[in-house]
This record gives sequence, C-alpha cells and structure tokens, in this order.
Amino acid sequence: MSTSNLGNASSFSPRLTENVVEDARGAATSSAAGLPDVTALAQMANEFFRALPGQVGQFGGAQSAVTMPSLAPQFGATASSLSTFPSMDKLPSEAGLQRFSGAGAHSYQPEVISATVPVSSTGTPQYGAQSPVVESSLSPFAQPLPLFEALFPTFEAALPTIPPLAALPTEDDAKAALTSSSSYYFLENAGALSKPTTATAAPVNAANVSPSLLPDLQLPRKQFDVNAIRRDFPILQERVHGKPLIWLDNAATTQKPQSVIDRISYFYEHENSNIHRAAHELAARATDAYEDAREKVARFLNASSVKEIVFVRGATEAINLVAKSWGRRHIGKDDEIVISWIEHHANIVPWQMLAAETGARLRVAPVDDDGQILLDEFEKLLGPKTRLVSITQVSNALGTITPVRQMIQMAHRYGARVLVDGAQAVSHLRTDVQALDCDFYVFSGHKVFGPTGIGVLYGKPDALADSPPWQGGGNMIVDVTFEKTIYQPPPARFEAGTGNIADAVGLGAAIDYVEQLGMENIARHEHDLLIYATKELLTIPGLRLIGTAKEKASVLSFVLEGFRTEEVGAALNREGIAVRSGHHCAQPTLRRFGVETTVRPSLALYNNYDDVDALIAALRRLKSNNTQSKF
Repeated sequence: MSTSNLGNASSFSPRLTENVVEDARGAATSSAAGLPDVTALAQMANEFFRALPGQVGQFGGAQSAVTMPSLAPQFGATASSLSTFPSMDKLPSEAGLQRFSGAGAHSYQPEVISATVPVSSTGTPQYGAQSPVVESSLSPFAQPLPLFEALFPTFEAALPTIPPLAALPTEDDAKAALTSSSSYYFLENAGALSKPTTATAAPVNAANVSPSLLPDLQLPRKQFDVNAIRRDFPILQERVHGKPLIWLDNAATTQKPQSVIDRISYFYEHENSNIHRAAHELAARATDAYEDAREKVARFLNASSVKEIVFVRGATEAINLVAKSWGRRHIGKDDEIVISWIEHHANIVPWQMLAAETGARLRVAPVDDDGQILLDEFEKLLGPKTRLVSITQVSNALGTITPVRQMIQMAHRYGARVLVDGAQAVSHLRTDVQALDCDFYVFSGHKVFGPTGIGVLYGKPDALADSPPWQGGGNMIVDVTFEKTIYQPPPARFEAGTGNIADAVGLGAAIDYVEQLGMENIARHEHDLLIYATKELLTIPGLRLIGTAKEKASVLSFVLEGFRTEEVGAALNREGIAVRSGHHCAQPTLRRFGVETTVRPSLALYNNYDDVDALIAALRRLKSNNTQSKF
C-alpha cells in the first residue's frame, strides 16, 4: 500500500468523524429524515473506530476524545483547527495495516512525514496558508485506494440502521477513474467545463457518502488556499500602469515568496562568509546553510545521496557542464546524440557545439501536430551509435509533458545515457530521479520560486565519477603541485571557485515552500486553471493555440489573427498583465508549427481565475478595438 494512499485515507477519517459529530448535534432537526439520535450516532461511531487498528476511544461523551492511529504529522500551535484530536504521533504497525487492508492490499513502507509550519516572530505562519497541507512523497494518482475497500465495508457494518452503501468499484475501476480524472487532455472536455462556483457544498454525513465521492473527500485538495498563497508573494501587490500586476510570465521566471526573500536577507545579515575550510563561526554557519540546501535539493528530487547534487548557475550551465565534461570524454566521431524537436535552445546549442568539435551527429525526434513526441520515430533514431539522449520533460514553448520515463527506458536498452531538462517541470510536477532512472537531471532555481543565478545538476554516481572536471580553481581540489593536481570527488569536483552561496540557501527556502504546499496540490490547482483558461481562450475569434498535447503543463502559447505577437504583449502590458511574446528560445519548435513567435501566458500556483478573466477581457477589448477601427 503506498504512503500516498494511506495519507489520503487517514485524512478522510477525521473529516468523516467531524461530519458525524455535526450530524449528531443536529439530530433533533434531522429526525424527519430518518436519521438516528445522538446516542445511536455515538454508538455507531464507536463501532467504526473499534474496527481501526490501534487504540480505541469512546465518542459521544461530553469530555471524551477519540484516540485513533493517524499518518498525519503534528502541526503545532498554528493548527488550532486540529486541537479537538489528541496527539497521534505513531504510525500503525505494518502487521496491523496488512490485517486491516486485507491480503490484496499493496505493501506499505512507513516513512516519516514532516509538515511543520514555520512561524515568524509575530507568531503567524510564514507561508500564509491557513491550514498546513498533509503531503506524502508519492502522487495520490499513482495507486488505487485499497484502504477504502477495507474501510467502508467495516463502516457500513457498524451502521445497520443506515441504508447500505453502493457496491465499491474494483481496484481496476478505481485506478481507471483516478487516471481519467487526472488527465491533461484538456481540449477534449474544455467546452463542458466552467469556472468553479463558490457555493458551499451540502454537509456530508454517513447516510449520503458513496464511493463516487471519495476523491473529493481527500483532505489536501480542500486546503489549497490560493488567496492565502498570493499574500506570500509581495510583488503581486505591485501596480503596472496604474493597475494591479497580473504575472503570467512564469515560464520565464517565477516570483519569490516572502520566506525566500527573508531567508536570503537573513543569510547576509547573520551568516555571510565563504564556505568550507575556515576556523570561525560564520564560516561554519554559512557552510551548514549551503550544505543543508544541498540536502533539501536531494530530497526534492529523491536523489539517493547529496553527493549526486551539483550546484551550478542554472539549467543552461548544467547542460553545458555535461556536454563539456562527460560528453567530451564519451562522445566521438560518428557517435550520435538524440534530442527532440521541442527543445529549448539550451538543450540544442551545447550538443551542436560538441558535435562540431568531435564529429558526432545530432539527431532530432519529430513531434505531431499537437506537439507530442512520436515515440515510434524516436525509437527508430536509437541504435548502437547512440551515446546520449537529451530531452525536455516539459516544453517551455508548448507546455507538452513528454513521456520521459518511457523514453529513458528505450534509450537505456541501447546503452545510451539520458539527460532530462527539468527546468519547466520542477514547479509543476513531482520529480523523482530514481523512478525516472535518468542519468542526469537539470533545473534552474528561479523557475521554482527561488533566486536567479542558482541551479542544479543531478547525476548518477557512476556518471559523475566518469566525468572529468570542466573548470579548475579552488574548492574542487585535494592537492595542487606544479607537477599535478589531485581533484575532489563529486560533487565538489564540479564546483570550482566561490559558489553562489546565498542563492543556494534561498533555493533551499523555495523548496521548503513548495513542499509545504504539496506538489500534488499545486498540480491540481494549475490543471484546473489550465482547463478553464484554455476553454476561454478558444472563445476568442481568430485565436490559435500552439501546442495542444494530451499531457500538458501550464503554458498557453497562441497567435491572434490580425496582430503581431509583440502588439498583443504590449496591449496586455498596458493592462498590467505580464506575458512573454517572442520565440521563447525555441525557434525550431515554433517553426514546426509554421510560426516565428507566439504570445505565451504561463500559470503558476499563485494565479487564480480572476487573472485568467482579466487576460480574456483584455484580449476581447483588443479584438473589439481592432474591428471598430476598420470601419
């Protein structure tokens, strides 16, 4: 059983309990509906909790409390909404979970989950969210929900006076339903979707719970508060041309939360020093902060060791490092490097330079009219001469999410190494380099709410060990004489000179912020917003979307008939709306679709429906003014 599923299940139980309590309090007014009285409900709840593994408490007395196992972390004083439940800091035993979940349940491996809310000097949470988010290391869509299959029959048996629940779906049914609900095939159903309403849903009680409601009852989704998140980003209070700033240029760079700004300021105020090899307090503080950031990055990517994490200036420098280090050693005349047609220039030019230097060949995998890589054609490019495959995980110009895991498997069958450009992925998707099995992974800090000038190269230990230094200087050496130099092992081997210490620390703070919110919650919010924005853009006459892949992240490239893209960008800027117009450092990509430039709004976790509405309204005014000027 995956920890993700257990997290969702354990989150559901207290919420269901609160609904039962509420129903009990209102039993007098609900008697006409045939609900049992307070005493009966308390008895039923007790029967329900006795079915759970671990300790059991009585529920119904005025002074009593429910004691039950929980996978939820403790949130401290800031989580007052959870104060009605006693402290629950022990996971149920594996044997207990297996007994509870049945023989068909997935194996469960406990993990420590930390979601402590940092508190500022004023006593308020630093991140602005009103309630902390319970979050696990796996996607809730990765597995079906076997725990519910055990939970609900037990609950039904404990409530004999309540109409029986409908038959639960099988694991295959549940998996198919969840997979379908998380699909990014947004164009297919865009016409049927509309902006969510703010109407309050009817209270859920034991009599109307059905399996079809289970996905909507998962706690994390309900706690993503975009308005609270927006308050964490001070730049969103800016005004441009007298209007509130609407930042829709997130694919170029993301804005920074106050916690990141404060962490960098704190470093310069209290920790500033060069790192390593110094015998004073500030050097120790700076070194600890820098290496702590490396540990956070390793956890964020699910690397197996901090020794696999190299700090660089950004994704571009990371790709160049691999090209000039590993590439020069392993790629020679007539060897082949495979990329795709939807790469950023930073994942094209370094390989062209290497090919020109070594006599290697650059081969390009084609894409279809939606911007999806043609896997059959990609595999035809692989062969015994393939030394490296370098592919983007998310296209910066189209938003296409590529099937990197499948492509990595294909490349490895031919003995090739694989580099994944994750610059556009890390702020939208959970990244697990061990699950991907990539040899190298790169990203930039400023694309994930961190500072500019800091980035990361992940490399498998054997790949890094087989790569010579690419720059010489201090920090990357063990010993230097005039005759020879002995180099440090990775990652220090690749970090010559004084690194960007403060911004590495800031990147660690940005990772803290993202993990506090939960990548699954961010992905859900952005996906819903992407669907809504796509539907609204398609209602504007003469607008053509560029990039309509089945799997897509939060990029909306378009051209508007009758306008140059720079005209559209300038008109939106006058409305305080920041978008990117141009070729987005992806000229081959756009030329594949017959255009030289596009307008590119791109979404992030702090964007909301009002931002999208403002964009649509501005585009409609632009079209209307152009139409009127012709008469």
